[in-house]
Amino acid sequence: MIKLGKTQTLQVARHSDFGVYLFDPNASREDQILLPKGQVPKGLDIDDTISVFVYKDSEDRFVATTAAPALELGQVALLPVAQVTKIGAFLRWGLLKDLLLPFKEQTKELEQDEEVLVALYVDKSNRLCATMKIYDFLSTGSPYKKEDMVTGRVYETSDNFGVFVAVDNQYSALIPKQEVFKPLYPGMEIMARVSNVREDGKLTLSLREKSFIQMDEDAKIIYERLSASPKGMLPFHDKSNAEIIKREFHLSKNAFKRAIGRLMKEGKIRIEKDGIYLL
Repeated sequence: MIKLGKTQTLQVARHSDFGVYLFDPNASREDQILLPKGQVPKGLDIDDTISVFVYKDSEDRFVATTAAPALELGQVALLPVAQVTKIGAFLRWGLLKDLLLPFKEQTKELEQDEEVLVALYVDKSNRLCATMKIYDFLSTGSPYKKEDMVTGRVYETSDNFGVFVAVDNQYSALIPKQEVFKPLYPGMEIMARVSNVREDGKLTLSLREKSFIQMDEDAKIIYERLSASPKGMLPFHDKSNAEIIKREFHLSKNAFKRAIGRLMKEGKIRIEKDGIYLL
């Protein structure tokens, strides 16, 4: 059976003025598709085999190509936007016919020439389309372990769960909502630390270093801001509201408490009821 969206080895059934017709040698010889004349290698004869990718032409007919697309059915890849139209965006993927990314499969507004991470699927009309909703297409077999540093791309955000990331554009990962202290948007590239590898192989990420390392950086940020204050004082302390701390410093309440505790231990600040003061 000839498979849409896949590279496969097919056999030559016959020649025509338009090219050669191919069939699956393991299926019916009557089920044939065209390999256009311009792509037929010299010397290709009847019963010879050839590796081709199968997609649909502008008239919605199955057609073969010797060109290698940027992704195949079920795979994920970063593709540039060729144009944005009334029916969706069209992406360049290495074939003459651009790939449609329907509006309903977009997770943010797109612009021409930007790159977008998508998966390839077959829609209800049996056409190849792209989707930015790639959660189910990402792999859980990453080579990474706890404490490794990784790079990835944000592809979705959730108020309930956090920020979903495709590590190396292919592995499933999540930054839990309690670890998100600054705005992250689909399309952003990030560097993060693997804080856990789940039993199902999915990665849990943190944008922060290990606490004993990160504490030095957090303390430095707070001290520099305190030093820049005209009064040498900031109206925040270990009893301040967690959301206020997150908004002001992009830190969790615990990280903030660890950092000011470090500064106090080093004799750099004192903590009063109305805030923290330089010494």
